[in-house]
Amino acid sequence: MKGYITTFSKARFNVFNPDQKDILIEDIAHALSLMTRANGHFPEFFSVAQHSIQCAKEAIARNYVPQVALACLLHDASEAYLSDITRPVKQNMVMYLQIEEQLQNAIYERFLGGLPGDEESILIKHIDDACLYYEFKHFMKEPIMLQEPIMMSEPVYDFVPMKEVEQEFLQLYHQLIAEIKEQKK
Repeated sequence: MKGYITTFSKARFNVFNPDQKDILIEDIAHALSLMTRANGHFPEFFSVAQHSIQCAKEAIARNYVPQVALACLLHDASEAYLSDITRPVKQNMVMYLQIEEQLQNAIYERFLGGLPGDEESILIKHIDDACLYYEFKHFMKEPIMLQEPIMMSEPVYDFVPMKEVEQEFLQLYHQLIAEIKEQKK
Protein backbone atom coordinates (compact mmCIF):
# COMPACT_ATOMS: atom_id res chain seq x y z
CA MET A 1 0.00 0.00 0.00
CA LYS A 2 1.35 3.39 -0.97
CA GLY A 3 2.20 5.89 1.77
CA TYR A 4 0.84 8.94 -0.02
CA ILE A 5 -2.27 10.42 -1.59
CA THR A 6 -2.37 11.73 -5.14
CA THR A 7 -3.65 15.30 -5.19
CA PHE A 8 -5.60 17.19 -7.86
CA SER A 9 -2.28 18.48 -9.27
CA LYS A 10 -0.98 14.88 -9.33
CA ALA A 11 1.47 15.50 -6.49
CA ARG A 12 2.23 12.44 -4.41
CA PHE A 13 1.54 13.85 -0.98
CA ASN A 14 2.66 12.18 2.24
CA VAL A 15 0.19 13.33 4.89
CA PHE A 16 2.36 12.04 7.73
CA ASN A 17 5.56 13.70 6.50
CA PRO A 18 4.44 16.62 4.32
CA ASP A 19 6.97 18.17 1.97
CA GLN A 20 6.20 21.89 1.71
CA LYS A 21 6.93 21.95 -2.03
CA ASP A 22 3.99 19.56 -2.48
CA ILE A 23 1.55 21.81 -0.60
CA LEU A 24 -0.10 23.68 -3.46
CA ILE A 25 -2.75 26.36 -3.09
CA GLU A 26 -4.45 25.00 -6.23
CA ASP A 27 -4.89 21.58 -4.59
CA ILE A 28 -6.28 23.17 -1.45
CA ALA A 29 -8.73 25.43 -3.32
CA HIS A 30 -9.92 22.57 -5.52
CA ALA A 31 -10.42 20.01 -2.76
CA LEU A 32 -12.09 22.40 -0.31
CA SER A 33 -14.50 23.65 -3.00
CA LEU A 34 -15.79 20.08 -3.41
CA MET A 35 -15.92 19.25 0.31
CA THR A 36 -19.21 19.81 2.11
CA ARG A 37 -19.60 21.41 5.53
CA ALA A 38 -21.43 19.64 8.38
CA ASN A 39 -20.58 16.27 6.89
CA GLY A 40 -23.31 16.79 4.29
CA HIS A 41 -26.13 17.39 6.79
CA PHE A 42 -26.99 20.92 5.73
CA PRO A 43 -30.10 20.93 3.54
CA GLU A 44 -28.09 22.60 0.75
CA PHE A 45 -24.51 22.24 -0.43
CA PHE A 46 -22.11 24.62 1.31
CA SER A 47 -18.42 23.88 0.94
CA VAL A 48 -15.46 24.13 3.26
CA ALA A 49 -13.97 26.58 0.75
CA GLN A 50 -17.05 28.82 1.05
CA HIS A 51 -16.67 28.73 4.83
CA SER A 52 -12.96 29.56 4.53
CA ILE A 53 -13.69 32.45 2.15
CA GLN A 54 -16.29 33.76 4.58
CA CYS A 55 -13.79 33.56 7.45
CA ALA A 56 -11.23 35.56 5.45
CA LYS A 57 -13.85 38.15 4.47
CA GLU A 58 -14.85 38.49 8.11
CA ALA A 59 -11.20 39.13 9.06
CA ILE A 60 -11.05 41.79 6.34
CA ALA A 61 -14.31 43.35 7.57
CA ARG A 62 -12.80 43.52 11.06
CA ASN A 63 -9.77 45.34 9.59
CA TYR A 64 -7.36 42.62 10.67
CA VAL A 65 -3.97 42.55 8.96
CA PRO A 66 -3.75 40.57 5.71
CA GLN A 67 -1.72 37.84 7.45
CA VAL A 68 -4.66 37.09 9.77
CA ALA A 69 -7.11 37.17 6.85
CA LEU A 70 -4.86 34.72 4.97
CA ALA A 71 -4.62 32.48 8.04
CA CYS A 72 -8.43 32.55 8.21
CA LEU A 73 -8.63 31.53 4.53
CA LEU A 74 -6.24 28.66 5.24
CA HIS A 75 -7.41 27.62 8.71
CA ASP A 76 -9.10 24.44 7.39
CA ALA A 77 -6.59 23.78 4.59
CA SER A 78 -5.40 20.53 6.18
CA GLU A 79 -8.88 19.16 5.42
CA ALA A 80 -7.96 19.25 1.72
CA TYR A 81 -5.66 16.32 2.51
CA LEU A 82 -7.40 14.73 5.50
CA SER A 83 -11.14 15.45 5.05
CA ASP A 84 -13.54 17.42 7.20
CA ILE A 85 -14.67 15.70 10.38
CA THR A 86 -17.40 17.16 12.56
CA ARG A 87 -16.21 18.82 15.78
CA PRO A 88 -17.87 16.41 18.25
CA VAL A 89 -16.16 13.46 16.57
CA LYS A 90 -12.84 15.16 15.87
CA GLN A 91 -12.30 16.24 19.49
CA ASN A 92 -12.21 12.55 20.48
CA MET A 93 -9.70 11.51 17.81
CA VAL A 94 -6.36 12.19 19.49
CA MET A 95 -4.14 10.80 16.73
CA TYR A 96 -6.15 12.56 14.02
CA LEU A 97 -5.78 15.86 15.89
CA GLN A 98 -1.99 15.36 16.05
CA ILE A 99 -1.78 14.61 12.33
CA GLU A 100 -4.06 17.54 11.52
CA GLU A 101 -2.01 19.95 13.65
CA GLN A 102 1.27 18.84 12.07
CA LEU A 103 -0.16 19.25 8.57
CA GLN A 104 -1.90 22.56 9.34
CA ASN A 105 1.36 23.89 10.78
CA ALA A 106 3.20 22.87 7.59
CA ILE A 107 0.55 24.71 5.56
CA TYR A 108 0.91 27.85 7.66
CA GLU A 109 4.70 27.63 7.35
CA ARG A 110 4.40 27.26 3.58
CA PHE A 111 2.03 30.16 2.95
CA LEU A 112 2.52 32.47 5.96
CA GLY A 113 6.18 31.82 6.65
CA GLY A 114 5.36 30.78 10.21
CA LEU A 115 2.59 29.84 12.58
CA PRO A 116 0.00 32.36 13.76
CA GLY A 117 0.90 33.64 17.23
CA ASP A 118 -1.30 33.12 20.28
CA GLU A 119 -3.20 36.38 19.76
CA GLU A 120 -3.70 35.69 16.05
CA SER A 121 -4.86 32.15 16.81
CA ILE A 122 -7.53 33.53 19.14
CA LEU A 123 -8.75 35.94 16.44
CA ILE A 124 -8.90 33.09 13.89
CA LYS A 125 -10.78 30.83 16.33
CA HIS A 126 -13.34 33.55 17.11
CA ILE A 127 -13.99 34.13 13.41
CA ASP A 128 -14.23 30.40 12.71
CA ASP A 129 -16.72 29.99 15.57
CA ALA A 130 -18.77 33.01 14.45
CA CYS A 131 -18.99 31.73 10.89
CA LEU A 132 -19.93 28.26 12.15
CA TYR A 133 -22.65 29.77 14.33
CA TYR A 134 -24.25 31.65 11.45
CA GLU A 135 -23.98 28.66 9.11
CA PHE A 136 -25.96 26.56 11.58
CA LYS A 137 -28.41 29.38 12.21
CA HIS A 138 -29.00 29.77 8.47
CA PHE A 139 -29.03 26.16 7.32
CA MET A 140 -30.34 24.33 10.39
CA LYS A 141 -32.22 27.12 12.22
CA GLU A 142 -30.23 26.06 15.26
CA PRO A 143 -28.27 28.43 17.50
CA ILE A 144 -25.27 26.35 18.55
CA MET A 145 -23.94 28.85 21.11
CA LEU A 146 -25.64 30.60 24.00
CA GLN A 147 -24.56 34.04 22.84
CA GLU A 148 -24.80 35.18 19.24
CA PRO A 149 -21.33 36.24 18.07
CA ILE A 150 -20.67 39.53 16.32
CA MET A 151 -20.41 39.39 12.55
CA MET A 152 -19.05 42.39 10.65
CA SER A 153 -19.40 40.95 7.14
CA GLU A 154 -22.50 39.78 5.29
CA PRO A 155 -22.36 35.99 4.91
CA VAL A 156 -23.58 34.51 1.63
CA TYR A 157 -25.09 31.05 1.72
CA ASP A 158 -26.28 30.73 -1.87
CA PHE A 159 -25.23 27.72 -3.87
CA VAL A 160 -22.22 28.63 -6.00
CA PRO A 161 -20.81 26.15 -8.53
CA MET A 162 -17.69 24.51 -7.17
CA LYS A 163 -15.43 25.81 -9.96
CA GLU A 164 -16.49 29.39 -9.15
CA VAL A 165 -15.80 28.84 -5.45
CA GLU A 166 -12.38 27.41 -6.29
CA GLN A 167 -11.61 30.51 -8.40
CA GLU A 168 -12.83 32.88 -5.66
CA PHE A 169 -10.64 31.09 -3.12
CA LEU A 170 -7.60 31.46 -5.39
CA GLN A 171 -8.36 35.11 -6.19
CA LEU A 172 -8.69 35.95 -2.49
CA TYR A 173 -5.46 34.08 -1.76
CA HIS A 174 -3.57 36.05 -4.43
CA GLN A 175 -5.11 39.34 -3.27
CA LEU A 176 -3.99 38.72 0.31
CA ILE A 177 -0.50 37.62 -0.75
CA ALA A 178 -0.17 40.84 -2.80
CA GLU A 179 -1.29 42.91 0.21
CA ILE A 180 1.23 41.17 2.46
CA LYS A 181 4.04 41.80 -0.07
CA GLU A 182 2.98 45.45 -0.39
CA GLN A 183 2.99 45.79 3.39
CA LYS A 184 6.60 44.58 3.55
CA LYS A 185 7.87 47.25 1.15
